[in-house]
Amino acid sequence: MQSYTIGQAARLLGVSPDTARRWADAGRVATHRDETGRRLIDGKDLAAFSVELAKSEGDEETSYTSVRNAFPGIVTAVKLGDVAAQVEIQAGPHRLVSLLTREAVEELGLEVGVEATARVKSTNVHIDRT
Repeated sequence: MQSYTIGQAARLLGVSPDTARRWADAGRVATHRDETGRRLIDGKDLAAFSVELAKSEGDEETSYTSVRNAFPGIVTAVKLGDVAAQVEIQAGPHRLVSLLTREAVEELGLEVGVEATARVKSTNVHIDRT
């Protein structure tokens, strides 16, 4: 049976190796060690976990992302256009502005006063409803 390293599993699941490691540490997916001490995940276990993960994506309480630099805060402004939107979040002393589609804003239910998390990766700001 094929086994995968934590890094390979993370790539297949679309998350960071740190996230896959945390899931393994928490016992969400079983691992074993090879002769060199690396943690591996059996292919069948990884397949079952990936199906479980996909099913939970619709769960409002669960959010998975590989984006780091999270700024939890509150939405302070939403400007809606016909297609695009601008959302501002105040996260402590930080004001973050994200340009995204109007559809995304509506899907996330973003409006002034809603708790949200801005996630910054490179020059992009991603927003997760928290």
